Amino acid sequence: MITDPKEIDHVLRTIIKEHIGPLQIRKDEATVLEAAGTIPTMQGKQKVDGFYFASVMPKPKDVRLYFFPIYTDADFFKDIDPTLRKCLKGKSCFHIKKIDDDLKAHITKMIALGIKTYQEKELLITS
Repeated sequence: MITDPKEIDHVLRTIIKEHIGPLQIRKDEATVLEAAGTIPTMQGKQKVDGFYFASVMPKPKDVRLYFFPIYTDADFFKDIDPTLRKCLKGKSCFHIKKIDDDLKAHITKMIALGIKTYQEKELLITS
């Protein structure tokens, strides 16, 4: 079980970075990792270089995982694991205070489902 926010941050960043290709990393700083698609598209009324996908933001007591697919396509994520669901605060922000192999597997599965969902909507390239 990992409880150190710095180590949790590293785990979450690694999971996101495994999907470089369909995703691009817009920011990779100590305070934030931001991932988006690589296909120029409209996001709201603004044209962007890729549809926003997720961010990882370390905080003193936890790490925040902002996961946009759970907001834009909530029906696809209604059956996420209850342990992961407990970390969800609001519509798209997960507060991760501790992570074990089981939770890591559920987050990895959720991210992969987000990739697949956005690929089907042609917001991400297929790899």
